[in-house]
Amino acid sequence: MRKLAGVLNLLLLNLAAVAQGPSVSQLAPPTVGVTPGQTSQVTLQFRVADYYHINSHKPLDELLLPTELKLSPPTEIMVSNVVYPKGHILSLPFSPEAKLSVYTGDFDVNATVRAAHNMPSGTFRVHGELKFQACNDRQCFPPKTTPVEFDVKVSKKQKGRRS
Repeated sequence: MRKLAGVLNLLLLNLAAVAQGPSVSQLAPPTVGVTPGQTSQVTLQFRVADYYHINSHKPLDELLLPTELKLSPPTEIMVSNVVYPKGHILSLPFSPEAKLSVYTGDFDVNATVRAAHNMPSGTFRVHGELKFQACNDRQCFPPKTTPVEFDVKVSKKQKGRRS
């Protein structure tokens, strides 16, 4: 009886995970340092759930939804030059002639961060979202978004000291 209860609990947990649908999560939000008036690079790391893939930023079929990062930085911080990785080419057993450009597992998105010349020192949070459409080897799911965030640590240049 205990064994049956354990199997049922495991089955219910798996059903709950499937009901939530596929997910993409941001791994360890980074902190990027920048001096006012200067730029720095930030790398945002993401993970696609096992057994799923998401369309790349440049899908091979115009009917497929691209993965897109949208960021909302504070007014004195600019984010530009968002660079997505190249997708992996995938074909599925039910349609081997159709080629898909996808992300699976872990992938990075890079961007340039710039603090305004008059930006005060401090740590500022950038919020955003990653919009994606996930599929497995049998079906595609409705588009979803996952929250994205990272910190920008602005610090003034240290002037050289004379002894």
